[in-house]
Parts: sequence; structure tokens; C-alpha cells
Amino acid sequence: MSSAARSPSPRNIAGPVAVCVDRPVLSLDRPFTYRLSDDVAAGVGSLVQVPFHGRLVRGWVLGPTEDLPKRTLAVKKAVSPVRFFDERMLELARWVAERYVAPLAAVLGAMVPPRVAGEEEVSGVDRVGRSAPSARSTRLGAPASAAVGPPLSDRYANGAPLLDAIRDGAGAFVLRPAPEDEALVAVGCVRAALDGGRSAVVLVPEADPLPGTAAAVLETFGDEVAMFLGGSKRSRYRMWLDIAAGRYRVVVGTRPAVFAPVAGLGLVYVARESHALHREERSPYFHVRDVALARGRIGGAAVVMSAPYPSVEAAATEHVAVTPRGRRWPPVEVVPPGPEGRAPRLVAALRSARRAFLYSPLPGYGVARVCRSCGEPAACAVCGGMLRAEEGAVRCSVCGASGRCAVCAASDFGVAPGGAERVEEWARRAASVPVTRIGPDDPPRPPGQAEVLVGGVEVVKDFGPLGLDLVGILDADLAARRPGLSARERALATWFEAAAWAAPRGRVIVQTRTPNDPAVQALVAGRPERFHRFEAARRAEAGFPVGAAVFRVSGTAELQDELAALEPRLLVGTGLGDQTVCLLALEPGGVATFGRVARALAERGVVTRVEAEPHL
Repeated sequence: MSSAARSPSPRNIAGPVAVCVDRPVLSLDRPFTYRLSDDVAAGVGSLVQVPFHGRLVRGWVLGPTEDLPKRTLAVKKAVSPVRFFDERMLELARWVAERYVAPLAAVLGAMVPPRVAGEEEVSGVDRVGRSAPSARSTRLGAPASAAVGPPLSDRYANGAPLLDAIRDGAGAFVLRPAPEDEALVAVGCVRAALDGGRSAVVLVPEADPLPGTAAAVLETFGDEVAMFLGGSKRSRYRMWLDIAAGRYRVVVGTRPAVFAPVAGLGLVYVARESHALHREERSPYFHVRDVALARGRIGGAAVVMSAPYPSVEAAATEHVAVTPRGRRWPPVEVVPPGPEGRAPRLVAALRSARRAFLYSPLPGYGVARVCRSCGEPAACAVCGGMLRAEEGAVRCSVCGASGRCAVCAASDFGVAPGGAERVEEWARRAASVPVTRIGPDDPPRPPGQAEVLVGGVEVVKDFGPLGLDLVGILDADLAARRPGLSARERALATWFEAAAWAAPRGRVIVQTRTPNDPAVQALVAGRPERFHRFEAARRAEAGFPVGAAVFRVSGTAELQDELAALEPRLLVGTGLGDQTVCLLALEPGGVATFGRVARALAERGVVTRVEAEPHL
């Protein structure tokens, strides 16, 4: 299938055009009008060179405009023959810029990998921005077949409407795959898109190690899959050009792949939707889930938010729930922790387990409690922080300094055992197979065929169904004590993912002193609804209801008074040196107004930074 068969060639335009200059600052976040002549051969999505404040800068052509200033300068030249976006992708970029109050230039820059001009020359990109067909194009045909068990429509409630929407419809779906089905249902959804003559984008939270979902899609569909995961600057741009040329019908990638320029999009599949890495930490601070939903609405595609534990934000969207028919979740036992977190039932289970995982969220061997030299409570001599014993040394968990008593500078402490190193120590005495601890700097991997693995959140990855005899979740009560608005939910998502490693007839043992905690009960039931209700009420009480738009804004002393005029749900301001930092929560309908105000204040110098959806 050649690129010409996929979509018509983009047309060149001439006359007054709106250009977004490549200056990603909020104070300049507006289009500028330039004259575009026929001989420049450019159109919507073209990267051009324009004069701006006495200098030549780059910018993107947004389209014709009727906004004509008294003096209009001319576009100097087209920088590249590639069209970096079309009208639909421009609509999506504008949505992202408005929702996250980000400069449109920052969004357009995030939609495309850094340009490598040499790759455009190698690819044979023509003047309308389509690459010449390659040998790979001729291999695109019927989707590869692979046995995935009974159809999704048979095993899942609302499975049939989901597949129908993927083939030739649209809509939002929250999918909770059974532990052994996570990769299989992703393959089934992609197959439905291809059967309907449509393309698919599969979004995974990380590239290394390659998630089981991504590996299954690649193995099933082979040459039809573009792996938009990591790589060099040159290879990423090469892959982006190939995707834009229509050489692939399936794209698998991390956050940037949500903007993949595929034609005929029928499916955006967000794997492990509740994973923290689906949030971009740099401007424009977007979340993959929300951008995927917007792209589905704009392009008429089905959006599937899939996770063992879907986030409370996903549950709050207008969606169709797709869940297994009947319970297909390992049984979960709740026990009180014994001495040093060694519940007798867990120790007994370890003796008979051949393959197991012990999830220990605390690193190290334990916490220093008292200085043995002077008898004072242990505290860091540099910053007063907590001292933790780890890898044979005592260090401050706050500043990282070597452990020295804040009173007498001694380095001999009484340590209260507790942490992954201590778990490894007592598990070795209990288990009948080797016990290995995976540290924060070790590459994550699943347990071997006869092994007990000890590790924290850095080990819990999408390795596919593992069928373990035992999964132990230790120190579950820490989740309620961790700082952060979403700390408990992030812990629960990790528990669900770890528990999914157990075989259907395996065991999951949770150690907690609060067995009726909503998060623990959600894991026991294998259903997140009770926790979603609890979490929604808790966040509303804190002033951050689910669905509210939250921003952290920095600026001058008058900032808080300016923002108060917007009547946000919550506004908290504090002084930080010569700057004011405000945290505000808005109803979704108030974001556009806030964006206009923020841009106007940025032009006046009152606003210096806007961060959307900050970690709280």
C-alpha cells in the first residue's frame, strides 16, 4: 500500500498565513501573519523561515488568515519539504495548548522528534511532504494471525461493542484485562482495527525493558509495526518519516507516539493507563490518557484505557467498562505483619513456593533510631534528615550525606531492621530455593524458574503472565503514610500489577494492620470501584476533585490577586524569594479563560511559569 493510496497530497497555499514562530514562551503564544508566495511551495504544517524582531527564525504554517496587520513581512523560504502536521493534528495541538496552558510552539515541538535534514534527503521526501514508497510498503497486507484464545467478545462484558467501535466506530473504553490476558487483548484490539482497514497506536509507559504488551503486538504483526521506542536522534526521525509516509499501520511507542502521524486511525490503546510514566514531566506537561481521548474525539477513533488497576481519572471519564466475565483474579489473603514484617503465614508459604516475588517498597536494611555514642535520636548532621542503613553504610535519606550524628558527629547507630535488604536476609532462611534481591540500580527482571525475588516498585514491570506460586506485598500500610495526593493510588496500582504475576491458583499475601483499608479491600476483591469512590471523596475534600484542572503558577507579588478574580475552586499562594507561587484548581470549563488570562499576564511579566497537573 503506497502513501498515495492513504491520503491526498497536502496542497500548497499562498497569501496571508498565520505562522507559529518557534519561540515556546507564553508571552509570545499567538500566531503572527506573514505573506506566503507561490514559489515557496508550503502549506499547513510546513516549517518555514520568517523574519521576527530583526532575526530570521523558524516557524510552522498554521493556515490562511484574515488577520491582516498594517505591515506584513514575507516568508523567506521553506526549511523542509515535510508537512509536520495536517488540520486534524493541528486541532489536537491547539487542544493540548489550551488544556495545559502551554505555548503552541512547545506542543508542535513535542509532536515531532528533533529534525535531521539528512534523513529527509535519504528518504526521498517530495515537495508535498510524502516519502517515496519503499519495499516495506509492498508487504503490508492482511494482519498476521496468531492464536489468542477465545474471542474478546466471548470472555469480556462489552467486548463485542469494543471490537465494533475499533473496526468502524469511536468511543472511550476502560478495559480491565485478566492477568493472563493483558497482552492478548491488546493484540485482539489491534487486529480488530486492521480488519476494519484502520490503523492503530499502542502506547506503553516505558521502553526498557520492552513491555510484554509491546512485544506481543510486534511478534503478532511483524513488519506492519513501527517501534517508536527510544533510539538515536537520527533513527527516531527516520521512523517518524516512515510513519508519516504510511509505511506502517501499527505504531507502538511511549508518550511521543500519541502524536504519531498515522492516517486512518481507528484505535489508540493506552497500556497500563495508571502508570506514572504516562505523564510528561516537561512543558507541555500532557498526560497520554487525556491526549489520547482528545485525539479519538477529533479523529473518530476508539480509545482503550487498559490497566489491571485503572486510575480514578480514567474511571471518571465518560466510558464503557470492559471487564472479564466472572472472577479471573488470584485469591488475595490479608494477614497482620509479624516481627519485622514476617507474618507466619507468609513464612510458611515461602517454604513451599518454587517461584515467588516479595514486594518490599522500602530500600535498605533499616532506619537508624539512636546514636550509640551519645544516646540521642539519630539525625543527619548536615540537614537533620532521617538516616537509613543501605548496602552496608548509613546515609541520610534526604541529602545523601554519610551518616553522622547531629549531636556528637559519631557514626555508630542502633538500626531498626526493615527494608528490602532485611527481607532478603530472612527470606533466605525460610525459602527452599535461592533468594535474590533486585536493587534500585539493577536491571529489572522476573523471578527465575526456581527463585524468590525481592524488590521494590522498580521491579514491577509488564513482563507478561508469569504464573508465580506466591506474591507477597509487604509494608502495605506505608501507602497511607506516604506524602502526595496520589501516593495511595500509585501504591495500589503497583499492588495490582504485582498481584497479576501470581498464577490463577497461586497465592497473594498482603501484610497490613488495616485490613479494611479501601485500597487493601480493592485488591482483595480484584475490583477498584470501592477505592475509586473513597479516593474521589478524599480528593474533593482536599480541594482537588477528580476532573479538576490543577496548575502551579509562578510570578510576581500581584499574581495571587490576579488569579483570585478567576474564582477558582482552590487557590493557595506562597512567597518564594522574590517570587509568588500559586496553586489553583479549576473546573474544566474555566481552563480556557485561565489560559487567556495567564497569557496576558505573561506579556505583562506577572506570570513567569505555568506548570499543569503538578505532582502534589
